[in-house]
Amino acid sequence: MSTFKSFELLAGDHDKGMVLLGDHAVNRLPERYGRLGLPDNAFERHIAYDIGIERLVRNLSTRLRVPAVLGGFSRLLIDPNRGEDDPTLIMKISDGAIVPGNHPITVEEWNYRIETFHRPYHNAVDRVLTGVAQSSGEAPLVLSLHSYTPFWKETPRPWHAAVLWDTDNRAVDPLLAHLRATGDILVGDNEPYDGALKGDTMYRHCMMKGIPHALLEVRQDLIADEEGIAEWSDRLAPIFAAMNDDPILHEYELFTSRTGPY
Repeated sequence: MSTFKSFELLAGDHDKGMVLLGDHAVNRLPERYGRLGLPDNAFERHIAYDIGIERLVRNLSTRLRVPAVLGGFSRLLIDPNRGEDDPTLIMKISDGAIVPGNHPITVEEWNYRIETFHRPYHNAVDRVLTGVAQSSGEAPLVLSLHSYTPFWKETPRPWHAAVLWDTDNRAVDPLLAHLRATGDILVGDNEPYDGALKGDTMYRHCMMKGIPHALLEVRQDLIADEEGIAEWSDRLAPIFAAMNDDPILHEYELFTSRTGPY
């Protein structure tokens, strides 16, 4: 019987100084959880994973020849982009879907999911960032990829992509500038979400360590098939490469988060 893996490492040249992350890349669950009491089609929705992101990260990692870390479990099991003390770490209800397997939940099960899935993923991110820093001799540039729905409830989201951030704008400003330079897409700046979330992946691994970073969200309908993946890989690869050539994006510098002190 195969062992369930809480993360996947994509190989790349550590000397290049860049790391890609895909927290919500997959919709998989360990066999012991079945479907958490949900129908199969729930795992094709955004509540289970970020649609399109696994293939997009794989393509970019290959093209740029940089390492990446993919989450290996559905966010419905436990959300890797939340701090261990976040009450939304294990969701009881997600976008109207009640998750029977998550409520009620014992303290023992809550801690088991942290120790078995959440913490190993973050330990893997730590190891890759440390390895890249040691190999390159400088701070890595970290780019985290997510996707969001084209509608929230019945309200359309006009942005094709969005850049989320807290207070460290070193990677954010050039990423926004590059994305907007073509003039063919609308790019949100901390919308439809705000990027300041204490304990999330960027806070934990980058804000607290002074590592340059940005979180990029792509609208899911734009990367839902191979054509969309290829188009956005073509768009993002040269942008990420140009950013990685900027020495400012390989310096350590601590910033104070809007979510409060470290």
